Amino acid sequence: MTRRVTITDVARAAEVSVATVSKVINGRYGVAQATSTRVQQVIEELGYESSLVARSLRSHRTHVIGILVAEFEPFSTEILKGAAAAVSDAGYELLAYTGASSGSGWERRYLSRLSGTLIDGAVLVTPSVVDVEAQIPVVAVDPHTGPTGFPTVDSDNLTGARSATEHLIGLGHRRIAFLAGRPDLESSRLRESGYREALIAAGLPVDEALIRVADYRSEPARGPMSELLALPDRPTAVFAANDISAIAAMEVAQAAGLQVPEDLSVVGFDDVPEAAGATPPLTTVRQPIQRLGAEAVTLLLALLRGERPATTHVRLDTTLVRRGSTAAR
Repeated sequence: MTRRVTITDVARAAEVSVATVSKVINGRYGVAQATSTRVQQVIEELGYESSLVARSLRSHRTHVIGILVAEFEPFSTEILKGAAAAVSDAGYELLAYTGASSGSGWERRYLSRLSGTLIDGAVLVTPSVVDVEAQIPVVAVDPHTGPTGFPTVDSDNLTGARSATEHLIGLGHRRIAFLAGRPDLESSRLRESGYREALIAAGLPVDEALIRVADYRSEPARGPMSELLALPDRPTAVFAANDISAIAAMEVAQAAGLQVPEDLSVVGFDDVPEAAGATPPLTTVRQPIQRLGAEAVTLLLALLRGERPATTHVRLDTTLVRRGSTAAR
């Protein structure tokens, strides 16, 4: 078993005192530049890492940002990539936590446990609660439908959903179903509103029988999709509120003997990497997911510096990406 490198090991190898090593680690004055450089080289060579808890007790800062996600699925993974890129040059580290299995409101418990000891600030991705009271700055990505009370970052879900539905209408489809996302998220509400607005603007009826909840997940999307295909007058097209639901919808349709897009056109939302690799490649609404993560971290860093951001709500544009899962009716 490899022994953990201690601060004493660093001091011995650099031929300085433990106090000097501590000053270098914590950026304190009183150490000559040549000595500081030598200590930093030894730290790098030995792979020494100071305790986050000990560091926070000394300086009241850990220089760590926590990012809390329900689960590591394609959307949150892309968020993490963007967040990691944003902290790389800011002198902060990024730690990811997942705790959806801990039950409803898990974010509240995690923030209480981590605040001030392990993390200086947090990014919540698709939070399940709105009444979060934290002692640290918090930014939400894809916020809850209720008043969050903290800064938020999202995409133009309304316009994106309208463009997806208008694309299907333009192809001649009139029976267009909608697989909704998580009912508690603002993105899901806005995507359904965009779907409804596009139908109404085109003079088409909004058939409530064609609207089902898929919860933004693969398995929960399969039952509702099967129900849609079992309707006496089944839809000729489906707009799913995210790509994972859309891919599940295509798989259900194909298992039922339908061809996509010849018998059924399908559009998703997000443009996660799996969308382009689906069979057929999925037409979708692209939101800049990695940029969502980067913008959330940038906003959080400003708060940690004590700055007042120009805006506490960042909204990014979306783009329709046409691929092989849609065709003219």
